[in-house]
Amino acid sequence: MRGAILVVEDHQNIREGMIQALAYAGFLAIPAANGQEALDYLQSGGPASVIVLVLKMPVMNGWTSRQQQQNDPRLADIPTVVMSGVDSRPFGSDIPAAILQKPVDFKTLLVLLEVLCDSPVDVNGRRPAAPFVSPLRACSQKGSDPGV
Repeated sequence: MRGAILVVEDHQNIREGMIQALAYAGFLAIPAANGQEALDYLQSGGPASVIVLVLKMPVMNGWTSRQQQQNDPRLADIPTVVMSGVDSRPFGSDIPAAILQKPVDFKTLLVLLEVLCDSPVDVNGRRPAAPFVSPLRACSQKGSDPGV
């Protein structure tokens, strides 16, 4: 098992497709239809190595979910990959591990998830909050080859 990926996506077909593809790639994929479902899962002790989060959702959007995640010390260090079809609002000092523009190249996402799941853990059992922003930018630029 490569890691537990919490997929927070409100569109059922996209969510189910990502869950199936991630499971096929060897990840434990956990679905959540909105930010509130994701937080409920995490706060109940559900595992997540990485959160894949869309921003525009009903019930609780991605910005609010991310803010509440960061305010909870038990959840704050879980790397988050934001996927957005619109220009993302600035996150201020809270920079997610990556921001991917939709439509997302799934091979690029898989490489990113593998790297984040394999990232080193510090003495407190925490992963660095945003260690791979620069390599992702290189991979996500139009015309560049992410090496997959």
